Amino acid sequence: MDLHDGTGTEARFRAYAVDLGSVLGHADRVRPFEDYCVGLLSAEGRKSVEPLAAVTAPERTAAQHQSLLHLVAQAPWSDQAVLTRVRRHVLPSITRDEPIQAWIIDDTGFPKKGSHSVGVARQYCGQLGKQDNCQVAVSLSVATHQGSLPIAYRLYLPKDWADDPVRRAVAGVPDDIRFQTKPEIALQQMRQALASGVAPGVALADPAHGNDSNFRAGITELGLPYAVGIMPSTTVWRPGEAPLPPTPRSGRGRPAKRLRRDETHRPVSAKTLAMELAADAWQQITWRDGSNTPLASRFARLRVRPVHDDAKRNEPAAEEWLLIEWPEGATEPDHYWLSTLPADISFERLVDLTKLRWRIERDYLELKQEVGLGHYEGRGWRGFHHHASLCVAAYGFLVSEKETIPPSEPSRAWRGPRSAVPDGYRPRGAAVAFAAPHAKLHRHAAYPPRTHPGSRPASMPLLRPGAAVAGRAD
Repeated sequence: MDLHDGTGTEARFRAYAVDLGSVLGHADRVRPFEDYCVGLLSAEGRKSVEPLAAVTAPERTAAQHQSLLHLVAQAPWSDQAVLTRVRRHVLPSITRDEPIQAWIIDDTGFPKKGSHSVGVARQYCGQLGKQDNCQVAVSLSVATHQGSLPIAYRLYLPKDWADDPVRRAVAGVPDDIRFQTKPEIALQQMRQALASGVAPGVALADPAHGNDSNFRAGITELGLPYAVGIMPSTTVWRPGEAPLPPTPRSGRGRPAKRLRRDETHRPVSAKTLAMELAADAWQQITWRDGSNTPLASRFARLRVRPVHDDAKRNEPAAEEWLLIEWPEGATEPDHYWLSTLPADISFERLVDLTKLRWRIERDYLELKQEVGLGHYEGRGWRGFHHHASLCVAAYGFLVSEKETIPPSEPSRAWRGPRSAVPDGYRPRGAAVAFAAPHAKLHRHAAYPPRTHPGSRPASMPLLRPGAAVAGRAD
């Protein structure tokens, strides 16, 4: 990018990086922080520490590698402090037209070989769509219809890891980290967000979280409404029904207080209820524009009472929305949600808010494919979270710059020239040197040598803003 093109992108990035760097705890970390983010935004291919060092300082790669590695794997700066600064910078750009609409809870997996990387275990990996060796992280994002941003991110530590003092010590797992389920981690992130003053929104989650009744109860205790996915087998009471009242008192003893059911009065699965609905219960609703055509499907909604600890309750659970999607031509419904959004909410608004969860899918796509979220090769707890925070920082700048990209342009997180790994670069342990694909085509975008370790030539091409969230996508 031409730094004299009048866009001011480099100046904005420098101001952004300096402000974020101010919470790193030491002035010597600001330059590596900026370089790491620049590398994430401009390097092609894998974005582990070595290629980032080769791209950002080709004439002093070894020294740069040590500098970046120290920043990400060893330096004791606060991930939460950096994410908080990113949030303060980015939220004004995505809340310009509307306040925060949703808090999106999700988890994402990173396939891994071996058994030494912190938290790695055989577990479900969404990226692979099956059980396999991987790490899994839980995140919380805030979203509007204009964009979204991860504001919390934490590794899920399987129980065999959490209970293994030797592996914990080697990986540097903090003493206060104990085993928590993914929904428990998500609730903790939400509590912290509320305590930090993040504007509330509707909690959105897929069935992996939403099917947990304790998770749903925890969201309600936080004072937030939710619209969360559930499994078709989740049981609810039919509209207008509830558990039977306590058994009438007969004789002496304390009167019964618990609700009950019998053989003729029982809840049903969400799928059973859906399949019983008449044809006119289904309504075609469009919730947003896709890449080529508006996105629409058939939905039905009912007021039901979820089955949650009925036998321990004195009063029936409150009614909620059961939202069901049955696409035209499908043999049966394919999505189910429970929602505590108001009873008088319009059908279109209910679908619109529930479907806003697509934002996190786009965020993870861009964070992984364009910014290198899953490329960190270290094994420790600190490095895993530092790399993620740096990726969110880089991605946050793209989100904040999205207004400079016309909505009609193709979806891609980085629209500027790509910086190639320099010709002749040889990773440690490699038998021969290699050049990145199209290195010659992109050499004009690679970093020129620095005149000394603390300098950056004024002519250095830096950033071209752009993010997929700027345009429309499915």
